[in-house]
Amino acid sequence: MKCILAIDQSTSATKALLFGMDGAVIDSESLPHAQHYPRPGWVEHDCEEIWQNVLLVVRRLCDRDTEHLQGLQCVSITNQRETVVVFDRATGEPLTPAIVWQCRRSDAICQELRDAGHEASVQDRTGLKLDAYFSASKLAWLVRERPGIANKLRSREALVGTIDTYLIYRLTAGRIFATDHTNASRTLLFNIKTLAWDPELCGLFGVPPCALAGVRESCEHFGASDFAGALQSPAPICGVMGDSQASLFSQRCFSPGDAKATFGTGTSVLLNIGPEPRLPDNGAVAALAWVLDGKPTYAWEGLISNSAATLSWLKDQLGLIASAGESEQIASSVADCGGVYLVPAFAGLSAPYWRPDARGAIVGMTAYTNRAHVVRAALESIAYQVNDVLGMMQSSGVAPRSLNVDGGPTRNGLLMQMVADITRLEVHVSGTPQSSALGAAMAGMVGLGLSGADPAASLNALRSMPRPTRQFSPTRDAREVAELTEGWSRAVARVL
Repeated sequence: MKCILAIDQSTSATKALLFGMDGAVIDSESLPHAQHYPRPGWVEHDCEEIWQNVLLVVRRLCDRDTEHLQGLQCVSITNQRETVVVFDRATGEPLTPAIVWQCRRSDAICQELRDAGHEASVQDRTGLKLDAYFSASKLAWLVRERPGIANKLRSREALVGTIDTYLIYRLTAGRIFATDHTNASRTLLFNIKTLAWDPELCGLFGVPPCALAGVRESCEHFGASDFAGALQSPAPICGVMGDSQASLFSQRCFSPGDAKATFGTGTSVLLNIGPEPRLPDNGAVAALAWVLDGKPTYAWEGLISNSAATLSWLKDQLGLIASAGESEQIASSVADCGGVYLVPAFAGLSAPYWRPDARGAIVGMTAYTNRAHVVRAALESIAYQVNDVLGMMQSSGVAPRSLNVDGGPTRNGLLMQMVADITRLEVHVSGTPQSSALGAAMAGMVGLGLSGADPAASLNALRSMPRPTRQFSPTRDAREVAELTEGWSRAVARVL
């Protein structure tokens, strides 16, 4: 039986999944890794821990899936995108903690560059906002604050990359130093029009181009690995894609107007806009969805920093829920939020506001307010933010026809109904919660020629793969929804 092994290295955990050629999950294994918060606004990961977790989850699968792995075709990788790590060229070992996409330590650098008039040029070249969310300002901070690291990068004793690059380098014992277009395009160093690292942007952020990886298409080969002996023989690495684009790919959003939202720690909303790069009018960013056979496909993306993270906050900081899964039951115990709105600007608000200085608030409470109202308001905040992003895209000229969704929080039926009601769209929930991993595996199928002899045939074949979904349709009165969204807008205005 043919199968593909996918590594999904996310913000909170490392997963290994075995997929059959029909896209069904055969088996999976997962390990969380620690989140480090050395200072307010700082977020770090230990990449040695992540590396060891990759080896361990694969070994556990190998120990119980020997028969399936005899048909292993390739290894595919999907990953948290903007998180960046500096590692030793000789050993591959990390030289610093990874600076996570959530980390805001480089806010001041971004403001300095905005004040110097660089924002428009950066956005024109990269499609992105000049914001600490993306990798380059994090690297600029390292270059400024860690002279030893800066010297090693210039001498090429050290290399820098997103998590996919780091894992590929270690999996291939340093033979392959590469990334794909989707990850490169999230760094603020990559020109999405020329499809190459931009020398002027590298100079602006102080990143030596010699320390950056070669860029390949997601469906190309990235060497081979036996995962430190876990596999009986080295398997080709094929299918490398940042997690949000991989989800777009797995949802078969191959045509302009196709949209998806991946719910996780945050939420990424992506809308396919076709083969030409266009900057949206406000708030969203432009992205490379993928490059296939030399031809790019572009997307608009709206980034929401706090989705499941808001539920974690309710659990860990306030003690209002015992688990994220409990939120549905508690929120369903009341008919509405009782006028309460929760704006989860714990580290600022991203799209469409891009205000790192904003701070969270719960507004509209009265003596009537109880725990269930606050929990329900937390769930509704996720739906409101998705609606804000979709409205921003529609105002720029492209309206989604429906919304394909995936990720752990999609198991919450109440939340999905809220999304359908507030966005006024049909919501199609993927039957494969780990859609990013599936998307990487599907890219591997294309790269191996398993789904067709040419790219067009490959995409057509992928469209015909089984795709179990649950559907949610809008049920609330449109006038009532308009009143609710107006209340949300007033709440956001207060934190701004």
